[in-house]
Amino acid sequence: MTSSSLVHDPLPLAAGFDAQTREDWQQLVADVLNKRRAEDDRLTPEQAEEALLTSLDGGLSTQGLYLRTERALGLPGAMPFTRGRAVRAGTQPWDVRQLHDDPDPARSRAFVADDLEHGATSVWVHVGAEGVAPGDLPEVLEDVDPGSTPLVVSSFSDQPAAARALLDLVEGRGFAGGNLGLDPVGAALRTGSQPELAPLADLVRACDGRDGWRALTVDARVLHDAGASEVDALAAAVATGVAYLRHLEGEGPAPAATFGHVEFRVTATADQFLTAAALRALRRVWAHVGEALGVPEGERGARTHAVTGLRMATREDPFVNVLRNTLAAFGASMGGADAVTVLPHDTVAGLPERFSRRLARNTQVLLARESNVGRVTDPGGGSWYLEALTDEVAEAVWARFQELERAGGVLAALADGLLHEWVGSATASRDRLIATRRRPITGVSMFPNLADTATQRRPRAELPVADGAFVPRRDAGAFEALRDRARTLGAPVVTVRTLGAQRDYGARQGFVVNLLAAGGIGVTEEVGPVAVLASSRARYAEGGRAAAEELRAAGADRVLLAGRARELGEDADVVDGEVYDGMDVVAFLADLLDQLGASTEGESR
Repeated sequence: MTSSSLVHDPLPLAAGFDAQTREDWQQLVADVLNKRRAEDDRLTPEQAEEALLTSLDGGLSTQGLYLRTERALGLPGAMPFTRGRAVRAGTQPWDVRQLHDDPDPARSRAFVADDLEHGATSVWVHVGAEGVAPGDLPEVLEDVDPGSTPLVVSSFSDQPAAARALLDLVEGRGFAGGNLGLDPVGAALRTGSQPELAPLADLVRACDGRDGWRALTVDARVLHDAGASEVDALAAAVATGVAYLRHLEGEGPAPAATFGHVEFRVTATADQFLTAAALRALRRVWAHVGEALGVPEGERGARTHAVTGLRMATREDPFVNVLRNTLAAFGASMGGADAVTVLPHDTVAGLPERFSRRLARNTQVLLARESNVGRVTDPGGGSWYLEALTDEVAEAVWARFQELERAGGVLAALADGLLHEWVGSATASRDRLIATRRRPITGVSMFPNLADTATQRRPRAELPVADGAFVPRRDAGAFEALRDRARTLGAPVVTVRTLGAQRDYGARQGFVVNLLAAGGIGVTEEVGPVAVLASSRARYAEGGRAAAEELRAAGADRVLLAGRARELGEDADVVDGEVYDGMDVVAFLADLLDQLGASTEGESR
C-alpha cells in the first residue's frame, strides 16, 4: 500500500442539508420553549433567542445561539497574542506553581520539597505578616535545586524586604529565573496604605543580567477577591502595569526595556469559558499597550499566572471546591496561562495540610499529563462562542482601562474612590443574585449538607489593614453566617407538612427542605413555632386552610405556604407568608432563625 492511497478527500458531512439561517435556528428554539406555554403566552423566534441570554458580571453576556462568522483567528505567539504568548510544549505545557504561606519554616520546607518531588515545577512563597518571614526564606527554600526551579515571592506587608531576601538567596547560586513579586499598587489596595513606587527602579535594575528574572507582578486577584468583576479587575491590572512602566521611564529606562518585567496574576473561576476568555483578552489588550509604547512585536505577549479563585471557595462542604478548582484549572489551561496555581480545597479553613496540597497539585498535573489538555495550544480557538466572548471581554476591559486613564490613571482612581465605586457596584449586583439563588452556590445555597462539614485547620495570621482596604469577601459568606447562627441555636428545625400524594407535594417538599438547609435548619413533623405546608395548588384549595388552622391550634405561631403567589390564588390568605423560588433567601432565613431563636430563648426562660 502506498502512502498516496491513504490520502482521502475531506468527508462532506454537511452535504445534502439545506443551509440554515439565523431565523431558522430561532424558530427551532421557539418550538422547543413554547411546548409547555399557553397559546397566548408563546414566544416569538426573536424572544426565544433572547430568553437564552445569560448575564455575567461586568456587563458581559453569553448568547444561546452562536453562528459562524468570518474572523481572523491569528496564531499563537503572534500579534495580538490572543491565542497564546507562545506555542505550548507538549511535555510541559505550563508551570505548575504551588503556593506556600505557612509561617513555620520547617513545615514550609517540607511542603516545598514534597511539591517539587510530585509534579510542581516552580515555587511561590508568600512573605510577610500573614506568611513566611523574610528571614526564613533561606530555610524554606533550602532543598530547592537552583538549576531547574524558578522562584517567585509575593507580599502585601513588605514587598521590598521579600524581594531583597530572594535576591540575597539566589546571589551566586544560579537559580533558573523567577519573579520578585513587586506590586506596590496591589499591596496598597489590599492593606489600605499608600502605594510606594520608589523601590521599583533599583530592584528592576537588580534583575538586569539575570536570565529569566523579572521584578513585577500585577496582582489582579486583589480587586477580584474583594468583589470586582473580571472586567474591572483586568482593566485595573492593565492600568497598574502602565503606571509602573511610566514610573520606571521617569527613572531612566524606556518602556520597551522594562515591558518584559511585568507578569499578571489573575483569578481563574469555575466559569471555565469566562476564565479562558479573560486570559485571552488580557493578552490582546496588553499587546496593544505594548504596540503603543513601541515594544518590539515579538515581545508584546503578556506573561500570565492563573490562580483558582478565593472568592468562589466555600467553608461548608469544602470538597465541592475540588470540582470548582478543576473547572478553573481547565479554564486557565484553555486560556493559555503560563503558570497555574490551584489553591487547596480547605484554604478557607486555614493553613492546608499535606493531603489537600497533594489533591490541589495533582488536579492540574492530571489535566496537563493524563487528560492531554496541555498538548493543544489554544484548544478553544475558533469556537465562535469563545471567540465572541473574548472579543466582548477585551472591548469591555479596554473601555474600562480608558476610563481609568481619563481619570488620571490607577493611582488617581484609587485616591478618588473610583475603584471602590466599581467594587461596590459589582458586589451589590452579585449579592442580589446570590441571595435569591439565581446564582447558586452548590453545597451552600443549593443542595446543602446539614452535617457539620467545615474542616478545622491551623489559622492564618491576620494581615493588618487600614480603612479603605480591599478585603477579600467570599460569595458564600452570607450563607455561612446563617449556618453559624444556626449552630448557636443547636440544630433548629421547622415543621414541614405535606398535602395529598407524593406527586402533589414531592417537588415543593424537596424545594423547602433544601431551602431550609441552606440556613442550617432541619425539618421535623412535630409541630413547632414555624410550619410550612408543601403541596400542589389544587391540594391547597381542597385542604390548605384546614391544615393551617390545625397547625396553629397545635402551637405553630407562623404557617408558611410553599409556592408562588400567582399560583396560590384565593387560598393564599391562610398563611403569613410564602416560600418560593426568586425570594431573598438570605433575608428570609435570617428572619426565620431570629424567630426560632426567640422561641428557644423563651422556652429556656
